[in-house]
Amino acid sequence: MAKQLLFYETPVAVNPAKHGKTCINFGGDFSYAAGVNSVPIAASEFALCAAEYPIVFAGTLEAPVPSVILGLDGARNAMVGKKGAWLGAYVPAYIRRYPFVLSQQDEAGNQTLHLDETADCLNTKGRGEALFDGEGQPSDYLKDVLKFQQEYQSQHQRTQAYARRLAELELLKPMRADYTTPKGEKRTLQGFFSVDRDKLKALDDAAVMQMFRNDELECTFLHLASARNFKALADRVSEAEKAA
Repeated sequence: MAKQLLFYETPVAVNPAKHGKTCINFGGDFSYAAGVNSVPIAASEFALCAAEYPIVFAGTLEAPVPSVILGLDGARNAMVGKKGAWLGAYVPAYIRRYPFVLSQQDEAGNQTLHLDETADCLNTKGRGEALFDGEGQPSDYLKDVLKFQQEYQSQHQRTQAYARRLAELELLKPMRADYTTPKGEKRTLQGFFSVDRDKLKALDDAAVMQMFRNDELECTFLHLASARNFKALADRVSEAEKAA
């Protein structure tokens, strides 16, 4: 499976022969995401994410990836606290889908459910949710997992269409966030993009109407409004550094 994931170490295909006794006992520990400061999000998550996180576009101008900023240090997620507790109100779906993930489509259009075998929430002692029943059939829990993964993938495809629209209309520009550490050090977070308000206003009526009908205009305004969350994030990082 291609290495395209942030915190997955050893994703392997789920099957009853190998995982017949495997159980998931999550318990709300998000420590696995403590080392990332941003993750991709789907268009359907913009409203929830914009309420507390900055939404930006990572990747390149030709292939932008809608993402949320979760920390101002490249190796630190400010939303993961002690004992792996999530400090925000909303956990992005990219993080919630762990330790499962669907593979890329093969030539026939099929995808396979994978599981990160290094995940701390796995056990073979019957604690938590079993993946398979005694006859080797997928449990109701595993069926729900697969449904969630498929819905996530569907939303991902819709989000890619939105990102392509922004690229085609050349609406993105480089963005940076400046902040000051508790010690008074000036730092800058960069390497991502935002929508250019002037170019957005200059769109012709046909392009605006198309974006409106596809809910892409709503996503764009949510992205722009979410920039105000950089201050709250910087304050959270500062408080954590002071405590440390």
